[in-house]
Amino acid sequence: MSVASATTAEKLVDRFGRVVDYVRISVTDRCDFRCVYCMEPDTKFVPRPQVLSLEELALISRAFVELGVHKIRLTGGEPLVRRNVVKLMEDIAGLPGLRELVITTNGSQLQRLAGDLKSAGVKRLNVSLDSLDPERFRQITRGGKLEQVLAGIDTARAVGFERIKINSVILKHRNHEEVVPLVRYAAERGLDISFIEEMPLGVIDDHDRAETYYSSDEIRRDLAPHFTLLPTAETTGGPSRYFRLVEHGTRVGFISPHSHNFCDNCNRVRLTVEGRLLLCLGQEHSVDLRCVVREHPGDIERVKQAIRDSMAIKPKGHEFTLTEQPVIFRHMNATGG
Repeated sequence: MSVASATTAEKLVDRFGRVVDYVRISVTDRCDFRCVYCMEPDTKFVPRPQVLSLEELALISRAFVELGVHKIRLTGGEPLVRRNVVKLMEDIAGLPGLRELVITTNGSQLQRLAGDLKSAGVKRLNVSLDSLDPERFRQITRGGKLEQVLAGIDTARAVGFERIKINSVILKHRNHEEVVPLVRYAAERGLDISFIEEMPLGVIDDHDRAETYYSSDEIRRDLAPHFTLLPTAETTGGPSRYFRLVEHGTRVGFISPHSHNFCDNCNRVRLTVEGRLLLCLGQEHSVDLRCVVREHPGDIERVKQAIRDSMAIKPKGHEFTLTEQPVIFRHMNATGG
């Protein structure tokens, strides 16, 4: 048997029998926005010496793929503000056995980099877009320019990615009345869209999460008078539960960590920018892969064994609550969005 066929036959299986074939890798905790649900305005970023190098990220990515991971998503922060990140994308996209390299971005850099991303091998984009009103967008992002993001989305559409999806975090009394315009925006442009319930990561002063919580069921109720949503078994490997719009064919997804917990079928882990392999979004179970790659530079077998061993501590799931202070004090930008 060849080395390639041997490595692709291996699988990561946790103690609950779930196969892990998807990893989300944060390449930076820095961002050019300061979204109110993601971080505080005065957030202190990870000192650069503690951040994984592009070479370390490439090595860890290769280790995951050799252990049966088929999908890698690069996140942040805003991944496109990381210097030379396109080279990392080229390295990852070329890994034998990887089926899909995707990124999540706030869209601010897409006018400049969309073509380079496509050439590097990125197949799909998720673009965060929480409002179509310029002033409201500025308030939610604390200074972001809506026209810049919309122009970036148009550029990405012209480049020809396999699929582009809009991600919208919905907050009651902030942007909940925009769910219909957001779906129309996506449908008119041949884009998919997912609505996300706010996740209680990190302490924030901007709003009371219990008061701004807007469930996926409420969003579906708001959409029902305007669109016919048919349930579908389609999946992109993540937690979205998808529906199809009869009127347009657009997919509308719902990510519901509170109202429809998705832990039973969890197939993913996350790597933070400082090398913590998080086994659950809402728990602190983790393994320090930075320590492994720096104590044993270039030793991919050590990395692979650390990842295999981590499956023994992957928890069954999270228990998010909106009525108490968060158990998880890391913010979303530090977790990997």
